[in-house]
Amino acid sequence: MKRRYSNESNEEAAIDMTPMLDIVFIMLIFFIVTTSFVKEAGIDVNRPSANTAQTVSKGNIMVAVGPAGDVWVDKRRVDVDAVRANIERLRAESPEGAVVIQADQEASAGIVVDVMDQIKMAGVDSISIAAKSKD
Repeated sequence: MKRRYSNESNEEAAIDMTPMLDIVFIMLIFFIVTTSFVKEAGIDVNRPSANTAQTVSKGNIMVAVGPAGDVWVDKRRVDVDAVRANIERLRAESPEGAVVIQADQEASAGIVVDVMDQIKMAGVDSISIAAKSKD
């Protein structure tokens, strides 16, 4: 028995969405990989203002010193003696980043110096202190 094929198709024409979905997923992966994530220290501090305040582009490790002398690293309150271990751990994750200290203007200078000393003992040479620009 002979089969006859006709040019008429009973199926409706449909647009294949697979290539568009592939492109959307590739773009999503691209934006996730290229996004830089902002790391916060853990608390909001009232930073002092300075005439010579500059923006640091590679401030990946944030350390906050509150007005009562409390120290925050990576959104966790830590003791001053534990700053070194936390900085060493964070430094292993991002070795090219600098450390930025966000000290409240009411914070004791002695606590800030102790924190800076712990950061230096962790092997970090690039330490910045955050300030607001007076402009």
